[in-house]
Amino acid sequence: MCLSLQIKLLYIFAHSYSFIMPDKKLIQVEDLKISFLRQKQWFEVVKGISFDINKGEIVGLVGESGSGKSVTSLAIMGLLPEKYSKINGGKITLYENQDDSIDLTSLKEKDYQSFRGNKIAMIFQEPMTALNPVQKCGKQVMEMILIHNKISKTEAKQRVLELFKEVLLPDIERIYNSYPFELSGGQKQRVMIAMALSCNPDLLIADEPTTALDVTVQKTILDLLKSIQIKYGIGILFITHDLGVIKQIADKVIVLYKGEIVEKGEVNDVFYNPKHSYTKGLLASRPPIDIRPKRLLTVSDFLSNEVKTEILITKEQRKENHNLLYSQEPLLKVKDLSVEYVVEKTLFGKIKKKVIAVNKVSFDVFKGETLGLVGESGCGKTTIGRAILQLIDSASGQIIFEGKQLNEIKGEELRKIRKDIQIIFQDPYSSLNPRLTIGQTIEEPLIVHNIFPNSKERKTRVISLLEKVGLDASQYDRYPHQFSGGQRQRIGIARSLALEPKIIICDESVSALDVSVQAQVLNLLNDLKNDFGFTYIFISHDLSVVKYMSDMMIVMQKGNIVEQGEADSIYANPQTQYTEKLISSIPV
Repeated sequence: MCLSLQIKLLYIFAHSYSFIMPDKKLIQVEDLKISFLRQKQWFEVVKGISFDINKGEIVGLVGESGSGKSVTSLAIMGLLPEKYSKINGGKITLYENQDDSIDLTSLKEKDYQSFRGNKIAMIFQEPMTALNPVQKCGKQVMEMILIHNKISKTEAKQRVLELFKEVLLPDIERIYNSYPFELSGGQKQRVMIAMALSCNPDLLIADEPTTALDVTVQKTILDLLKSIQIKYGIGILFITHDLGVIKQIADKVIVLYKGEIVEKGEVNDVFYNPKHSYTKGLLASRPPIDIRPKRLLTVSDFLSNEVKTEILITKEQRKENHNLLYSQEPLLKVKDLSVEYVVEKTLFGKIKKKVIAVNKVSFDVFKGETLGLVGESGCGKTTIGRAILQLIDSASGQIIFEGKQLNEIKGEELRKIRKDIQIIFQDPYSSLNPRLTIGQTIEEPLIVHNIFPNSKERKTRVISLLEKVGLDASQYDRYPHQFSGGQRQRIGIARSLALEPKIIICDESVSALDVSVQAQVLNLLNDLKNDFGFTYIFISHDLSVVKYMSDMMIVMQKGNIVEQGEADSIYANPQTQYTEKLISSIPV
Protein backbone atom coordinates (compact mmCIF):
# COMPACT_ATOMS: atom_id res chain seq x y z
CA MET A 1 0.00 0.00 0.00
CA CYS A 2 1.47 3.39 -1.00
CA LEU A 3 2.26 6.03 1.64
CA SER A 4 -0.41 8.48 0.41
CA LEU A 5 -3.18 5.83 0.62
CA GLN A 6 -2.04 4.75 4.08
CA ILE A 7 -2.15 8.38 5.24
CA LYS A 8 -5.67 8.86 3.84
CA LEU A 9 -6.96 5.76 5.67
CA LEU A 10 -5.25 6.79 8.92
CA TYR A 11 -6.61 10.32 8.49
CA ILE A 12 -10.19 9.04 8.08
CA PHE A 13 -9.80 6.81 11.16
CA ALA A 14 -8.24 9.62 13.23
CA HIS A 15 -11.02 12.08 12.37
CA SER A 16 -13.72 9.44 12.98
CA TYR A 17 -12.16 8.76 16.37
CA SER A 18 -12.03 12.49 17.17
CA PHE A 19 -15.84 12.64 17.12
CA ILE A 20 -15.99 10.44 20.22
CA MET A 21 -12.95 11.86 21.99
CA PRO A 22 -13.12 15.40 23.41
CA ASP A 23 -10.54 17.93 22.15
CA LYS A 24 -7.48 18.03 24.38
CA LYS A 25 -6.06 21.53 24.40
CA LEU A 26 -2.30 21.54 23.85
CA ILE A 27 -1.42 25.22 23.62
CA GLN A 28 -3.41 28.43 23.94
CA VAL A 29 -2.27 31.83 22.67
CA GLU A 30 -4.26 34.69 24.23
CA ASP A 31 -4.09 38.32 23.07
CA LEU A 32 -0.39 38.01 22.17
CA LYS A 33 1.41 41.28 21.42
CA ILE A 34 5.02 41.46 20.25
CA SER A 35 7.11 44.57 19.59
CA PHE A 36 10.47 45.11 17.88
CA LEU A 37 12.98 47.90 18.42
CA ARG A 38 13.82 49.95 15.33
CA GLN A 39 15.70 53.25 15.38
CA LYS A 40 15.26 53.54 19.18
CA GLN A 41 11.47 53.12 18.92
CA TRP A 42 9.28 50.10 19.69
CA PHE A 43 6.93 49.00 16.88
CA GLU A 44 4.19 46.45 17.49
CA VAL A 45 4.36 43.70 14.85
CA VAL A 46 1.93 41.20 16.41
CA LYS A 47 -1.21 42.96 17.58
CA GLY A 48 -3.18 40.87 20.05
CA ILE A 49 -3.70 37.51 18.33
CA SER A 50 -5.47 34.52 19.95
CA PHE A 51 -5.74 30.86 18.88
CA ASP A 52 -5.66 27.28 20.24
CA ILE A 53 -4.00 24.10 19.06
CA ASN A 54 -5.39 20.75 20.22
CA LYS A 55 -3.55 17.45 20.52
CA GLY A 56 -3.51 15.60 17.20
CA GLU A 57 -4.46 18.71 15.22
CA ILE A 58 -2.66 20.54 12.41
CA VAL A 59 -3.27 24.29 12.42
CA GLY A 60 -2.06 26.29 9.43
CA LEU A 61 -0.79 29.83 10.01
CA VAL A 62 -0.76 31.67 6.69
CA GLY A 63 0.16 35.17 5.55
CA GLU A 64 2.71 37.19 3.61
CA SER A 65 6.26 37.98 4.73
CA GLY A 66 6.11 40.48 7.58
CA SER A 67 2.64 39.40 8.72
CA GLY A 68 4.00 38.06 12.03
CA LYS A 69 3.90 34.29 11.36
CA SER A 70 7.51 33.43 12.18
CA VAL A 71 7.66 35.97 15.02
CA THR A 72 4.70 34.20 16.65
CA SER A 73 6.45 30.83 16.35
CA LEU A 74 9.66 32.23 17.84
CA ALA A 75 7.65 33.62 20.76
CA ILE A 76 6.19 30.16 21.42
CA MET A 77 9.70 28.66 21.26
CA GLY A 78 11.15 31.39 23.50
CA LEU A 79 13.62 32.37 20.79
CA LEU A 80 12.84 36.07 20.32
CA PRO A 81 16.04 38.17 20.46
CA GLU A 82 16.09 39.79 23.91
CA LYS A 83 17.60 43.16 23.02
CA TYR A 84 15.46 43.90 19.99
CA SER A 85 12.08 42.36 20.80
CA LYS A 86 9.66 41.89 23.65
CA ILE A 87 6.30 40.34 24.43
CA ASN A 88 4.36 43.31 25.70
CA GLY A 89 1.02 41.62 26.25
CA GLY A 90 -0.86 38.34 26.36
CA LYS A 91 -0.13 34.76 27.40
CA ILE A 92 1.11 31.53 25.79
CA THR A 93 -0.21 28.63 27.88
CA LEU A 94 1.20 25.12 27.42
CA TYR A 95 -1.01 22.32 28.80
CA GLU A 96 1.04 19.34 29.99
CA ASN A 97 -2.22 17.60 30.94
CA GLN A 98 -5.81 18.68 31.58
CA ASP A 99 -5.04 20.00 35.08
CA ASP A 100 -1.43 21.15 34.68
CA SER A 101 -0.46 24.18 32.60
CA ILE A 102 2.24 26.81 32.47
CA ASP A 103 2.47 30.32 30.98
CA LEU A 104 5.54 30.18 28.71
CA THR A 105 5.88 33.96 28.65
CA SER A 106 6.70 33.91 32.38
CA LEU A 107 9.68 31.52 32.01
CA LYS A 108 13.31 32.55 32.16
CA GLU A 109 15.73 31.18 29.53
CA LYS A 110 17.15 28.54 31.89
CA ASP A 111 13.67 27.17 32.64
CA TYR A 112 12.65 27.29 28.97
CA GLN A 113 15.41 24.83 28.01
CA SER A 114 13.54 21.92 29.57
CA PHE A 115 10.53 22.63 27.33
CA ARG A 116 12.32 23.56 24.10
CA GLY A 117 13.02 20.44 22.03
CA ASN A 118 11.35 18.27 24.65
CA LYS A 119 7.75 19.54 24.78
CA ILE A 120 7.89 21.94 21.81
CA ALA A 121 10.13 21.36 18.77
CA MET A 122 10.64 23.33 15.58
CA ILE A 123 11.50 22.61 11.95
CA PHE A 124 13.12 25.70 10.47
CA GLN A 125 12.60 27.02 6.94
CA GLU A 126 16.17 26.67 5.69
CA PRO A 127 17.81 23.38 6.77
CA MET A 128 21.21 24.40 5.38
CA THR A 129 21.50 27.26 7.85
CA ALA A 130 19.71 25.44 10.69
CA LEU A 131 22.14 22.50 10.58
CA ASN A 132 25.75 22.91 11.72
CA PRO A 133 27.84 22.68 8.51
CA VAL A 134 30.94 21.28 10.27
CA GLN A 135 29.19 18.52 12.24
CA LYS A 136 27.87 15.25 10.87
CA CYS A 137 24.07 14.98 10.68
CA GLY A 138 23.81 11.96 12.96
CA LYS A 139 25.84 13.63 15.71
CA GLN A 140 23.62 16.72 15.60
CA VAL A 141 20.44 14.67 16.16
CA MET A 142 22.18 12.56 18.81
CA GLU A 143 23.18 15.70 20.70
CA MET A 144 19.50 16.71 21.03
CA ILE A 145 18.60 13.25 22.39
CA LEU A 146 21.45 13.22 24.94
CA ILE A 147 20.52 16.69 26.27
CA HIS A 148 16.98 15.62 27.18
CA ASN A 149 17.39 11.89 27.94
CA LYS A 150 19.61 9.98 30.36
CA ILE A 151 20.74 7.28 27.95
CA SER A 152 24.09 6.04 26.59
CA LYS A 153 25.61 7.20 23.30
CA THR A 154 25.04 3.72 21.84
CA GLU A 155 21.32 3.90 22.67
CA ALA A 156 21.16 7.47 21.36
CA LYS A 157 22.75 6.44 18.05
CA GLN A 158 20.27 3.59 17.69
CA ARG A 159 17.44 6.06 18.29
CA VAL A 160 18.85 8.39 15.59
CA LEU A 161 19.00 5.54 13.06
CA GLU A 162 15.40 4.58 13.92
CA LEU A 163 14.31 8.20 13.38
CA PHE A 164 16.16 8.39 10.05
CA LYS A 165 14.36 5.24 8.96
CA GLU A 166 11.02 6.67 10.14
CA VAL A 167 11.44 9.85 8.09
CA LEU A 168 12.19 7.66 5.04
CA LEU A 169 15.85 8.62 4.57
CA PRO A 170 17.76 6.24 2.27
CA ASP A 171 20.98 4.51 3.41
CA ILE A 172 20.65 5.66 7.03
CA GLU A 173 24.23 4.76 8.04
CA ARG A 174 25.60 6.95 5.24
CA ILE A 175 23.27 9.83 6.17
CA TYR A 176 24.32 9.49 9.82
CA ASN A 177 27.97 9.99 8.82
CA SER A 178 27.31 12.71 6.22
CA TYR A 179 27.78 16.46 6.55
CA PRO A 180 24.79 18.67 5.57
CA PHE A 181 26.43 19.80 2.29
CA GLU A 182 26.55 16.16 1.14
CA LEU A 183 22.75 15.84 1.21
CA SER A 184 19.99 17.14 -1.05
CA GLY A 185 17.50 19.78 0.14
CA GLY A 186 14.81 17.16 0.79
CA GLN A 187 17.21 14.94 2.74
CA LYS A 188 18.38 17.86 4.90
CA GLN A 189 14.77 18.71 5.68
CA ARG A 190 14.13 15.09 6.72
CA VAL A 191 17.12 15.27 9.07
CA MET A 192 15.56 18.40 10.60
CA ILE A 193 12.24 16.56 11.04
CA ALA A 194 14.06 13.64 12.69
CA MET A 195 15.79 16.10 15.05
CA ALA A 196 12.46 17.74 15.92
CA LEU A 197 10.90 14.33 16.69
CA SER A 198 13.89 13.04 18.64
CA CYS A 199 12.43 13.84 22.10
CA ASN A 200 8.78 13.01 21.32
CA PRO A 201 7.43 16.60 21.53
CA ASP A 202 3.76 17.38 22.12
CA LEU A 203 3.83 20.34 19.71
CA LEU A 204 5.77 20.58 16.45
CA ILE A 205 6.19 23.98 14.79
CA ALA A 206 6.99 23.74 11.06
CA ASP A 207 8.11 27.17 9.80
CA GLU A 208 7.91 27.22 5.98
CA PRO A 209 9.45 23.70 5.82
CA THR A 210 8.73 23.20 2.10
CA THR A 211 9.14 26.70 0.60
CA ALA A 212 12.46 26.08 -1.19
CA LEU A 213 11.70 22.46 -2.19
CA ASP A 214 10.57 20.99 -5.50
CA VAL A 215 6.85 20.22 -5.74
CA THR A 216 7.51 16.46 -5.66
CA VAL A 217 9.80 16.67 -2.61
CA GLN A 218 7.31 19.09 -1.03
CA LYS A 219 4.48 16.57 -1.43
CA THR A 220 6.61 13.82 0.12
CA ILE A 221 7.49 16.02 3.12
CA LEU A 222 3.83 16.99 3.62
CA ASP A 223 2.77 13.31 3.49
CA LEU A 224 5.53 12.48 5.97
CA LEU A 225 4.46 15.18 8.46
CA LYS A 226 0.83 14.05 8.16
CA SER A 227 1.75 10.43 8.86
CA ILE A 228 3.87 11.44 11.89
CA GLN A 229 1.07 13.61 13.27
CA ILE A 230 -1.43 10.76 12.94
CA LYS A 231 0.95 8.13 14.37
CA TYR A 232 1.99 10.09 17.48
CA GLY A 233 -1.06 12.31 17.94
CA ILE A 234 1.08 15.44 18.20
CA GLY A 235 -0.14 18.94 17.45
CA ILE A 236 1.45 20.80 14.53
CA LEU A 237 1.55 24.54 13.85
CA PHE A 238 2.31 24.69 10.12
CA ILE A 239 3.48 28.11 8.92
CA THR A 240 3.49 29.03 5.23
CA HIS A 241 2.53 31.75 2.74
CA ASP A 242 1.04 29.17 0.35
CA LEU A 243 -2.66 28.37 0.85
CA GLY A 244 -2.33 25.45 -1.57
CA VAL A 245 0.01 23.74 0.89
CA ILE A 246 -2.31 24.52 3.82
CA LYS A 247 -5.19 22.86 1.94
CA GLN A 248 -3.16 19.66 1.62
CA ILE A 249 -2.13 19.28 5.25
CA ALA A 250 -4.09 21.39 7.79
CA ASP A 251 -7.32 20.82 9.75
CA LYS A 252 -7.77 24.49 10.64
CA VAL A 253 -6.32 27.67 9.20
CA ILE A 254 -5.48 31.09 10.65
CA VAL A 255 -4.95 33.97 8.19
CA LEU A 256 -2.58 36.65 9.47
CA TYR A 257 -2.31 40.13 7.93
CA LYS A 258 -0.07 42.90 9.30
CA GLY A 259 0.10 41.26 12.72
CA GLU A 260 -3.64 40.65 13.08
CA ILE A 261 -5.84 37.60 12.53
CA VAL A 262 -8.31 38.49 9.77
CA GLU A 263 -9.87 35.04 9.39
CA LYS A 264 -9.73 31.59 10.99
CA GLY A 265 -11.71 28.37 10.94
CA GLU A 266 -11.91 24.89 9.44
CA VAL A 267 -9.85 24.63 6.26
CA ASN A 268 -12.78 23.84 3.96
CA ASP A 269 -14.90 26.66 5.43
CA VAL A 270 -12.15 29.23 4.83
CA PHE A 271 -11.23 27.92 1.37
CA TYR A 272 -14.72 27.55 -0.06
CA ASN A 273 -16.33 30.49 1.73
CA PRO A 274 -13.65 33.11 2.54
CA LYS A 275 -15.02 36.17 4.31
CA HIS A 276 -12.10 38.63 4.33
CA SER A 277 -10.82 40.40 1.20
CA TYR A 278 -7.21 39.50 2.08
CA THR A 279 -8.02 35.76 2.20
CA LYS A 280 -9.84 36.03 -1.13
CA GLY A 281 -6.77 37.76 -2.59
CA LEU A 282 -4.38 35.07 -1.34
CA LEU A 283 -6.56 32.33 -2.80
CA ALA A 284 -6.77 34.10 -6.17
CA SER A 285 -3.05 34.95 -6.46
CA ARG A 286 -1.73 31.51 -7.40
CA PRO A 287 -1.57 30.86 -11.17
CA PRO A 288 -4.65 28.80 -12.08
CA ILE A 289 -4.17 25.49 -13.89
CA ASP A 290 -7.46 25.19 -15.78
CA ILE A 291 -7.70 28.70 -17.30
CA ARG A 292 -5.23 31.28 -18.65
CA PRO A 293 -5.93 34.83 -17.41
CA LYS A 294 -4.18 37.71 -19.14
CA ARG A 295 -3.18 39.04 -15.70
CA LEU A 296 -3.10 37.33 -12.32
CA LEU A 297 -5.29 38.80 -9.62
CA THR A 298 -3.39 40.13 -6.59
CA VAL A 299 -4.21 40.84 -2.95
CA SER A 300 -4.29 44.60 -3.67
CA ASP A 301 -7.07 44.00 -6.22
CA PHE A 302 -9.28 42.64 -3.44
CA LEU A 303 -8.23 45.05 -0.68
CA SER A 304 -9.11 48.04 -2.88
CA ASN A 305 -12.72 46.77 -2.98
CA GLU A 306 -12.78 47.36 -6.73
CA VAL A 307 -14.49 44.67 -8.78
CA LYS A 308 -11.87 43.24 -11.15
CA THR A 309 -12.96 41.51 -14.32
CA GLU A 310 -10.67 38.62 -15.20
CA ILE A 311 -9.76 38.72 -18.91
CA LEU A 312 -8.94 35.28 -20.28
CA ILE A 313 -6.68 34.39 -23.21
CA THR A 314 -8.59 32.03 -25.49
CA LYS A 315 -7.06 29.01 -27.21
CA GLU A 316 -7.59 30.73 -30.56
CA GLN A 317 -5.74 33.88 -29.45
CA ARG A 318 -2.86 31.79 -28.08
CA LYS A 319 -2.65 29.77 -31.31
CA GLU A 320 -2.63 32.93 -33.44
CA ASN A 321 0.16 34.42 -31.32
CA HIS A 322 2.20 31.21 -31.61
CA ASN A 323 1.80 31.15 -35.39
CA LEU A 324 3.41 34.61 -35.51
CA LEU A 325 6.14 33.71 -32.98
CA TYR A 326 7.27 30.53 -34.67
CA SER A 327 7.14 31.81 -38.24
CA GLN A 328 10.44 33.68 -37.65
CA GLU A 329 14.03 32.49 -37.35
CA PRO A 330 15.18 31.45 -33.85
CA LEU A 331 17.01 34.09 -31.80
CA LEU A 332 18.97 31.42 -29.91
CA LYS A 333 19.80 27.85 -30.90
CA VAL A 334 21.10 25.23 -28.48
CA LYS A 335 22.37 22.10 -30.23
CA ASP A 336 23.46 18.88 -28.46
CA LEU A 337 24.66 20.83 -25.40
CA SER A 338 26.44 18.79 -22.74
CA VAL A 339 27.89 20.08 -19.46
CA GLU A 340 30.05 18.03 -17.10
CA TYR A 341 31.23 18.68 -13.55
CA VAL A 342 34.38 17.22 -12.04
CA VAL A 343 33.54 15.66 -8.66
CA GLU A 344 36.76 13.84 -7.86
CA LYS A 345 40.46 14.28 -8.67
CA THR A 346 43.61 12.34 -7.82
CA LEU A 347 46.32 13.76 -5.56
CA PHE A 348 48.11 15.07 -8.67
CA GLY A 349 45.02 16.79 -10.13
CA LYS A 350 44.06 14.13 -12.67
CA ILE A 351 40.29 13.88 -13.17
CA LYS A 352 39.00 10.70 -11.55
CA LYS A 353 35.23 11.13 -11.71
CA LYS A 354 32.78 13.35 -13.64
CA VAL A 355 29.06 13.93 -13.47
CA ILE A 356 27.04 14.73 -16.60
CA ALA A 357 24.81 17.64 -15.53
CA VAL A 358 23.33 18.29 -19.01
CA ASN A 359 23.25 15.56 -21.64
CA LYS A 360 23.01 16.49 -25.35
CA VAL A 361 20.15 18.99 -24.98
CA SER A 362 18.73 20.78 -28.04
CA PHE A 363 16.11 23.53 -28.35
CA ASP A 364 15.39 26.88 -30.05
CA VAL A 365 14.30 30.18 -28.52
CA PHE A 366 12.35 32.72 -30.62
CA LYS A 367 12.11 36.51 -30.28
CA GLY A 368 9.19 37.45 -28.00
CA GLU A 369 8.81 33.91 -26.65
CA THR A 370 8.81 32.67 -23.06
CA LEU A 371 10.42 29.24 -22.97
CA GLY A 372 9.85 27.38 -19.70
CA LEU A 373 12.42 25.00 -18.22
CA VAL A 374 10.94 22.84 -15.46
CA GLY A 375 12.18 19.93 -13.35
CA GLU A 376 13.38 18.92 -9.91
CA SER A 377 16.58 20.23 -8.31
CA GLY A 378 19.62 18.73 -9.98
CA CYS A 379 17.89 18.16 -13.34
CA GLY A 380 20.22 20.61 -15.14
CA LYS A 381 17.90 23.57 -15.82
CA THR A 382 20.03 26.20 -14.02
CA THR A 383 23.18 24.69 -15.57
CA ILE A 384 21.70 25.33 -19.03
CA GLY A 385 21.05 28.97 -18.10
CA ARG A 386 24.62 29.43 -16.89
CA ALA A 387 26.03 27.73 -19.99
CA ILE A 388 24.05 30.11 -22.24
CA LEU A 389 25.48 33.05 -20.26
CA GLN A 390 28.95 31.49 -20.60
CA LEU A 391 29.36 31.48 -16.82
CA ILE A 392 30.37 27.82 -17.08
CA ASP A 393 32.04 25.89 -19.89
CA SER A 394 30.21 23.30 -21.95
CA ALA A 395 31.76 19.90 -22.65
CA SER A 396 30.29 19.72 -26.17
CA GLY A 397 27.56 21.13 -28.37
CA GLN A 398 26.75 24.58 -29.71
CA ILE A 399 25.06 27.71 -28.32
CA ILE A 400 24.28 30.00 -31.27
CA PHE A 401 22.99 33.53 -30.63
CA GLU A 402 22.19 35.68 -33.69
CA GLY A 403 24.49 33.53 -35.82
CA LYS A 404 27.45 33.62 -33.38
CA GLN A 405 28.57 30.52 -31.50
CA LEU A 406 28.86 31.75 -27.90
CA ASN A 407 30.96 28.86 -26.61
CA GLU A 408 33.71 29.74 -29.08
CA ILE A 409 33.83 33.47 -28.28
CA LYS A 410 36.14 34.89 -25.62
CA GLY A 411 37.28 38.24 -24.17
CA GLU A 412 35.96 41.58 -25.31
CA GLU A 413 33.68 40.14 -27.99
CA LEU A 414 31.93 37.93 -25.41
CA ARG A 415 31.61 40.86 -22.98
CA LYS A 416 29.78 42.88 -25.65
CA ILE A 417 27.36 40.01 -26.36
CA ARG A 418 26.64 39.56 -22.64
CA LYS A 419 24.91 42.94 -22.79
CA ASP A 420 22.16 41.23 -24.80
CA ILE A 421 21.65 38.25 -22.47
CA GLN A 422 20.86 39.10 -18.85
CA ILE A 423 19.71 37.13 -15.80
CA ILE A 424 17.31 37.66 -12.90
CA PHE A 425 18.61 35.59 -10.00
CA GLN A 426 16.57 33.43 -7.62
CA ASP A 427 17.56 35.13 -4.38
CA PRO A 428 16.92 38.91 -4.29
CA TYR A 429 18.75 39.11 -0.95
CA SER A 430 22.17 37.75 -1.94
CA SER A 431 22.17 39.02 -5.55
CA LEU A 432 22.22 42.70 -4.50
CA ASN A 433 25.36 44.28 -3.05
CA PRO A 434 24.39 45.50 0.47
CA ARG A 435 26.98 48.30 0.28
CA LEU A 436 25.54 49.89 -2.85
CA THR A 437 22.36 51.95 -3.04
CA ILE A 438 19.81 50.60 -5.49
CA GLY A 439 20.58 53.55 -7.77
CA GLN A 440 24.26 52.52 -7.87
CA THR A 441 23.29 48.86 -8.35
CA ILE A 442 21.17 49.56 -11.44
CA GLU A 443 23.65 52.15 -12.77
CA GLU A 444 26.65 49.80 -12.55
CA PRO A 445 26.01 47.85 -15.81
CA LEU A 446 25.49 51.19 -17.62
CA ILE A 447 28.96 52.30 -16.49
CA VAL A 448 30.58 48.96 -17.40
CA HIS A 449 29.17 49.07 -20.94
CA ASN A 450 29.58 52.87 -21.42
CA ILE A 451 25.91 53.35 -22.26
CA PHE A 452 25.63 57.05 -21.36
CA PRO A 453 28.31 59.79 -21.41
CA ASN A 454 27.65 61.22 -17.94
CA SER A 455 26.17 60.42 -14.52
CA LYS A 456 23.21 62.77 -14.98
CA GLU A 457 21.90 60.85 -18.00
CA ARG A 458 22.57 57.53 -16.27
CA LYS A 459 20.58 58.64 -13.23
CA THR A 460 17.66 59.69 -15.44
CA ARG A 461 17.75 56.22 -17.04
CA VAL A 462 17.85 54.49 -13.63
CA ILE A 463 14.87 56.47 -12.32
CA SER A 464 12.96 55.59 -15.49
CA LEU A 465 13.72 51.88 -14.87
CA LEU A 466 12.60 52.13 -11.24
CA GLU A 467 9.28 53.58 -12.35
CA LYS A 468 8.84 50.80 -14.92
CA VAL A 469 9.07 48.15 -12.19
CA GLY A 470 6.70 49.95 -9.81
CA LEU A 471 9.22 51.84 -7.64
CA ASP A 472 9.96 55.58 -7.67
CA ALA A 473 12.74 58.19 -7.69
CA SER A 474 12.59 58.72 -3.91
CA GLN A 475 14.00 55.21 -3.45
CA TYR A 476 17.11 55.84 -5.58
CA ASP A 477 19.44 56.41 -2.57
CA ARG A 478 18.12 53.62 -0.36
CA TYR A 479 20.01 50.39 0.38
CA PRO A 480 18.75 46.81 -0.28
CA HIS A 481 18.01 46.11 3.41
CA GLN A 482 15.39 48.87 3.34
CA PHE A 483 13.21 46.93 0.88
CA SER A 484 10.93 43.89 1.11
CA GLY A 485 11.66 40.68 -0.81
CA GLY A 486 9.25 41.58 -3.60
CA GLN A 487 10.74 45.07 -3.94
CA ARG A 488 14.27 43.63 -4.08
CA GLN A 489 13.20 41.29 -6.86
CA ARG A 490 11.83 44.32 -8.75
CA ILE A 491 15.24 45.99 -8.30
CA GLY A 492 16.87 42.85 -9.75
CA ILE A 493 14.50 43.08 -12.71
CA ALA A 494 15.29 46.78 -13.20
CA ARG A 495 19.01 45.97 -13.21
CA SER A 496 18.51 43.27 -15.86
CA LEU A 497 16.53 45.75 -18.02
CA ALA A 498 19.19 48.47 -17.81
CA LEU A 499 21.08 47.27 -20.90
CA GLU A 500 17.89 46.58 -22.92
CA PRO A 501 18.77 42.89 -23.43
CA LYS A 502 17.29 40.65 -26.09
CA ILE A 503 17.05 37.60 -23.82
CA ILE A 504 16.42 37.52 -20.05
CA ILE A 505 17.00 34.30 -18.11
CA CYS A 506 14.69 34.15 -15.07
CA ASP A 507 16.35 31.60 -12.81
CA GLU A 508 13.78 30.63 -10.13
CA SER A 509 13.11 34.37 -9.89
CA VAL A 510 9.77 34.03 -8.07
CA SER A 511 10.23 30.80 -6.06
CA ALA A 512 11.23 32.59 -2.82
CA LEU A 513 8.36 35.10 -2.97
CA ASP A 514 4.95 35.09 -1.27
CA VAL A 515 2.15 34.00 -3.63
CA SER A 516 0.69 37.52 -3.76
CA VAL A 517 4.08 39.15 -4.45
CA GLN A 518 4.80 36.36 -6.93
CA ALA A 519 1.63 37.29 -8.83
CA GLN A 520 2.73 40.95 -8.97
CA VAL A 521 6.19 40.02 -10.32
CA LEU A 522 4.75 37.60 -12.92
CA ASN A 523 2.35 40.33 -14.11
CA LEU A 524 5.27 42.77 -14.30
CA LEU A 525 7.38 40.34 -16.37
CA ASN A 526 4.49 39.81 -18.81
CA ASP A 527 3.84 43.57 -19.06
CA LEU A 528 7.51 44.22 -19.85
CA LYS A 529 7.50 41.43 -22.42
CA ASN A 530 4.47 42.94 -24.16
CA ASP A 531 5.83 46.51 -24.02
CA PHE A 532 9.44 45.83 -25.07
CA GLY A 533 9.31 42.49 -26.90
CA PHE A 534 11.59 40.72 -24.40
CA THR A 535 12.39 37.04 -24.73
CA TYR A 536 12.44 34.97 -21.54
CA ILE A 537 13.93 31.64 -20.58
CA PHE A 538 11.89 30.95 -17.46
CA ILE A 539 13.44 28.41 -15.11
CA SER A 540 11.43 26.99 -12.19
CA HIS A 541 10.56 23.79 -10.33
CA ASP A 542 6.94 24.99 -10.00
CA LEU A 543 5.04 23.61 -12.98
CA SER A 544 1.95 25.79 -12.37
CA VAL A 545 4.05 28.98 -12.64
CA VAL A 546 5.95 27.70 -15.70
CA LYS A 547 2.71 26.66 -17.42
CA TYR A 548 1.18 30.10 -16.85
CA MET A 549 4.22 32.01 -18.10
CA SER A 550 5.36 29.81 -21.00
CA ASP A 551 4.62 29.50 -24.67
CA MET A 552 6.71 26.35 -25.03
CA MET A 553 7.87 24.19 -22.15
CA ILE A 554 10.76 21.77 -21.64
CA VAL A 555 10.57 19.14 -18.88
CA MET A 556 13.98 17.98 -17.65
CA GLN A 557 15.08 15.01 -15.58
CA LYS A 558 18.67 14.08 -14.66
CA GLY A 559 20.19 16.28 -17.37
CA ASN A 560 17.93 15.05 -20.17
CA ILE A 561 14.88 16.51 -21.89
CA VAL A 562 12.04 14.06 -21.24
CA GLU A 563 9.26 16.15 -22.78
CA GLN A 564 9.06 19.26 -24.95
CA GLY A 565 6.14 21.13 -26.50
CA GLU A 566 3.37 23.71 -26.09
CA ALA A 567 2.84 24.38 -22.35
CA ASP A 568 -0.94 23.84 -22.22
CA SER A 569 -0.69 20.65 -24.30
CA ILE A 570 1.95 19.15 -22.01
CA TYR A 571 -0.18 19.84 -18.94
CA ALA A 572 -3.38 18.51 -20.56
CA ASN A 573 -1.74 15.41 -22.02
CA PRO A 574 1.63 14.55 -20.42
CA GLN A 575 3.56 11.89 -22.32
CA THR A 576 5.83 10.65 -19.51
CA GLN A 577 5.27 9.38 -15.98
CA TYR A 578 7.76 11.95 -14.69
CA THR A 579 5.70 14.87 -16.05
CA GLU A 580 2.53 13.30 -14.61
CA LYS A 581 4.30 13.11 -11.24
CA LEU A 582 5.23 16.82 -11.40
CA ILE A 583 1.65 17.78 -12.31
CA SER A 584 0.08 15.64 -9.57
CA SER A 585 2.37 17.24 -6.96
CA ILE A 586 1.14 20.81 -7.62
CA PRO A 587 -0.73 22.15 -4.56
CA VAL A 588 -4.24 22.96 -5.78
